Amino acid sequence: MPAELSTTPPERHRMRGRALGVALVAAFMTLLDVSIVNVAIPSMQAGLRIGASGLQWVLSGYALTFGLLLVPAGRFGDARGIRPVFVAGLLGFTAASAAAGAAQSEAWLVTARLVQGAFAGVVNPQVTGLIQRLYPPAERARPFGLLGAVIGIATAAGPLLGGVIIQVAGHENGWRWVFYINLPVGLAAAVLGWRLIPRRPAERRRRESLDPVGVLLLGLAVVQILLPLIEQRHWYLLGTGTLTLAGFVWWELRYPGVPLADLQLFRRRSYALGTAVVLVYFAGFTANFFILTLYLQRGQHFTALEAGLAITPFALGSALAAFAGGRVVDRFGRPLVVAGLSVVLAGLTGIFVVLHAGVSPWVLTAPLLVAGLGSGLVITPNQTLTLADVPVDRSGSAAGVVQTAQRVGAAFGIAAIGAVFFARLTVTSGDWAAAFEMALMVAIAFLGLALAAAVTDVVIARRTR
Repeated sequence: MPAELSTTPPERHRMRGRALGVALVAAFMTLLDVSIVNVAIPSMQAGLRIGASGLQWVLSGYALTFGLLLVPAGRFGDARGIRPVFVAGLLGFTAASAAAGAAQSEAWLVTARLVQGAFAGVVNPQVTGLIQRLYPPAERARPFGLLGAVIGIATAAGPLLGGVIIQVAGHENGWRWVFYINLPVGLAAAVLGWRLIPRRPAERRRRESLDPVGVLLLGLAVVQILLPLIEQRHWYLLGTGTLTLAGFVWWELRYPGVPLADLQLFRRRSYALGTAVVLVYFAGFTANFFILTLYLQRGQHFTALEAGLAITPFALGSALAAFAGGRVVDRFGRPLVVAGLSVVLAGLTGIFVVLHAGVSPWVLTAPLLVAGLGSGLVITPNQTLTLADVPVDRSGSAAGVVQTAQRVGAAFGIAAIGAVFFARLTVTSGDWAAAFEMALMVAIAFLGLALAAAVTDVVIARRTR
């Protein structure tokens, strides 16, 4: 049970490498559950007779509670130590996964997914905070590259892994094993996390107030903003949520102690524009897998396994480029993000051309590979640059803010792009290809906004120099 990373440099490298490995496994597991459930929808309907509203909550309720806990959990890890928060989050996530797999009713499954998402929100900011603590700024590119590869693989490989599980376990109950697979992984990661993640010395554990008013205001704001996006109704909550968010900002700027979120960080151009890139990029990025999975399974009658295989090139390209991008981001800086966004846009344009030409859907694998390569050059370098100037003792809460932007962006993108997709599907009387084309144009527009934010950062930086 290591107290802290000390002793000889080779031993220190091994110890922090093992701690990072455990953290990346946990991140992969929690992020995988965002996308793996998409291909399990038909299996859930067959095995549990779950309705359309219930399915929406199974898919999006996870994202809601995930986003709700990110900033408070990151702040708590900063103040009380990463190791206990990380392990507690993993154990809670594993227990919720077991409850989801054993669900006997729609309400049971939805509740389990909400709890599962909440504990995923506890785990994830600890991963980024751990990298900030274990690695000095000059050495963070590689671990952030690995984290970016994990994000890319987890997002795109979810449908493939889900398809394999359902193919093996059977259509009616295969969805249960989508959740049960988390049990051995979660328990092993919790045990190893307690053994390998260094505990903070007692004198460095801060006992100041955790800003309960800030936690309440931010929680209310996140719920009010995400809820109408998830349910596609109660749009007035976006207005009240914006007002609540303004109240949160007012409180944080005047809070006499250590605030929940250090909003002064937004005075740093890299942090402010990097967070904006994350927000808009994930709005277009995440929704693509949602609509593509629907198009392949329902429009082209692919099996869950075939749909997963079709999306796999994106995962491979994203993983390779994320690892490479993490190694060269210090050399190229934000222009690397601009290049990555340009490649993603080229890949999505290629998908649009293939669809419009009416050729086999399997041809989509080529532009998906291109889009994956571009995505790997966006997520990892942008995260590295966004957090580069963040003080170590604020790393968890700062990462929580960035990851909250991811969750809000993803929820907004799925709501907006999904609305366009289904509206077009109704107008065209079930023309899945036309609906996918229209929705894809909206996704391309979101990514264009992300590119504009990244270019703005590059231009301001050059003028400043």
